[in-house]
Amino acid sequence: MVVSGVFVGDSYERPGGRRKGRTRMANMSALRRTAIVAGVFYLATEVTAIPALLLYQPVLRDGNYIAGANADNRVLLGGFLELLLVVACIGSAVTLYPVVKRQNHSIALGYVCGRVLESAIIVIGAVSVLVAVTLRQDLTDTADAGNAAVSAIERSLVAIHDWTFLLGPSWVLGFNSFLLAYLVYRSELVPRIIAILGMSGGALVTLSATAMLFGVYGQSVHTVLALPVFAWEVSFAIWLIAKGFRPSPILAGLDGEPVARGGGS
Repeated sequence: MVVSGVFVGDSYERPGGRRKGRTRMANMSALRRTAIVAGVFYLATEVTAIPALLLYQPVLRDGNYIAGANADNRVLLGGFLELLLVVACIGSAVTLYPVVKRQNHSIALGYVCGRVLESAIIVIGAVSVLVAVTLRQDLTDTADAGNAAVSAIERSLVAIHDWTFLLGPSWVLGFNSFLLAYLVYRSELVPRIIAILGMSGGALVTLSATAMLFGVYGQSVHTVLALPVFAWEVSFAIWLIAKGFRPSPILAGLDGEPVARGGGS
């Protein structure tokens, strides 16, 4: 949707030349809060996702977690962080939706749905790891703890997590990043270099996840190729927290001002 009118100085000039008397700061107060909340949610996705993966290592890498030493609290903390990650993922989408839908409603809705899908996949991966904790607690000090069947179950749970990690926080995340970056690029809500980083990083991590899906290369290469999308999320979050949204015609009316419409997209 394209909204007519431009920002002039510290006020918004509506069609016909009449300016609103409020200053930009007063007119953008609610938007400023929205930007800060969205930025905090985006930062929260990083400060929960990375530690959670590290805390899961006794299950994901040891290969003998169920029969091994007790690291349950560490793994459970990782599961809790992933629940916070899910809240942050959905929270960021819900917070930004009322703003970015004014640029393109369909793409904005696709972004929200993509974030929900990403969160659902993350939950599946977290459950697979937490099931390993339950098995370890139930089988501790029993003869079954180290048998082949239990080891096979443990490997299956790890495989579920590995696949969900590839599909959710990689493939779907890249798709979501591209959609949001495109919306903020078109609306100029953040500097275009940040939006371009998001579009390129999102496309790159999705393509990389697709390559991993077909065994083209391993996790180490994919991790390197995921760095641009990580940089996008961090820079986007910091900009929103520190600066807020840049002036854009799509912001007209979001703080109680009437929206001047000049067409749609």
